Amino acid sequence: MSKRYSILAFLLTLLMVSPFSIKASGESDKEENENLDVKEIIFEHLGDGYGWEVPFSHVYRIPLPVIVRAEDGKWFCFSSDGLTDVVVIKDEKTGKEKKELIPVVKTIERDGRKYQFVIAHVSTHKDKIVQIFPLSEAEETEVMAKAADIRKSSNVNEGDPVVDGYVYVHGHGDTDGYYYREYRPLDISITKNVLALFIAAILVTTIVMSLVRYYRRRGLRAPRKGMGFFELLVSFVYYDTIKSTLGTGARKFGPYLLTCFFFILTMNLVGLIVIFPGGANLTGNIAVTLVLAVMTFIVTNIFGTKHYWKEIFWPDVPIWLKCPLPIMQLIEVFGIFTKPAALCVRLFANMMGGHIIVITLTLLIFIFAAFGAAVAGGATVISVLFTLFMLALDVLVSFIQAYVFTLLSALFIAMAQEKGEEHKIREDSTYDGIERKDREELATEEESLANVAREIDSVKV
Repeated sequence: MSKRYSILAFLLTLLMVSPFSIKASGESDKEENENLDVKEIIFEHLGDGYGWEVPFSHVYRIPLPVIVRAEDGKWFCFSSDGLTDVVVIKDEKTGKEKKELIPVVKTIERDGRKYQFVIAHVSTHKDKIVQIFPLSEAEETEVMAKAADIRKSSNVNEGDPVVDGYVYVHGHGDTDGYYYREYRPLDISITKNVLALFIAAILVTTIVMSLVRYYRRRGLRAPRKGMGFFELLVSFVYYDTIKSTLGTGARKFGPYLLTCFFFILTMNLVGLIVIFPGGANLTGNIAVTLVLAVMTFIVTNIFGTKHYWKEIFWPDVPIWLKCPLPIMQLIEVFGIFTKPAALCVRLFANMMGGHIIVITLTLLIFIFAAFGAAVAGGATVISVLFTLFMLALDVLVSFIQAYVFTLLSALFIAMAQEKGEEHKIREDSTYDGIERKDREELATEEESLANVAREIDSVKV
């Protein structure tokens, strides 16, 4: 135990000392920390991208395939490495050099024509790939006039304003920046989030098939270690959540609901990993959670019973609430869409909030570094401890949010499976019969296992 305390004390001392050594570089670091754009850093980490960050580097990217359809209908596929470049920028005051990742124009020649693409920054399509076209002198004069009007109306003298329909491409070195006419192409590129979705799907499929192969090889023998924990989760979600909610419909909807649980759980946990293949904020992307919610919406309403639709369009309420003004019908139809919306926003907000808190706590180290070495040392220790606590809490939240999404989806599906009182009595008797049959099969299996055990004991004797 004393050895553990010694290691912990050493780590805390290291955290306290490191800011002092960092701040020995002088006032330039203070100026850099004071100009730290926290909002930009947070959304850069949480957003999608055309490259995957190299571990422990904010400059270099793992290139990904870009697939876009140009304005004239031609398709282009190229590496995202050609859309960015790493340049060394020298500070004239301090003489220090630092590397920065800048967007560059990707030019492709085909059939005697040049096609140019760039990642837009000063544009209505910020951080998306756009096709650009040079302007004539008259168009350039008109665009510059619009930019000047926007600058005056917004009272901003610095920076380049966003002009609708045009993108401003910054120059590098002695080259000035220019406005170009932009066209947002059809973009089906393999971005960071798309690749992370593939990785999560492969992980879930691999784990599930490993458990299937285990049971094929070893029969009913219970697995241990990792496979045992996975089987525990499957049993918990299926028997305690899906079957208890859906009854006889558990076998029909169980595969979909189990897939939702493990897919969301995998995306949540992989998103907490800092380095590749982790780091993608999938469930903190509302587009991903929206698709999951829409899938539940489709399953719920396609397999809805006649009684379910009857209660929506002619509910069992006083006649004056549904005729001549369809008050209850409007409320019920509105409720059809609010349920998946709640699923979407709940998962998105909780996971996005967790990532923002962790990144903000980490950035406190650099924010407080501008106040001196002593403050930076204390802030470093506090930030690291709180960050570790939030990461542990996020692991718990990852399980909870996957379970809540599955539970609510099972409840919505169960509500759509209502069949009225007569059908319910018949269904209960059928369910009792199935339960009785399951108990008989279980008793038969137990008896056969007992016979095998007796035979083994007789052989040993």
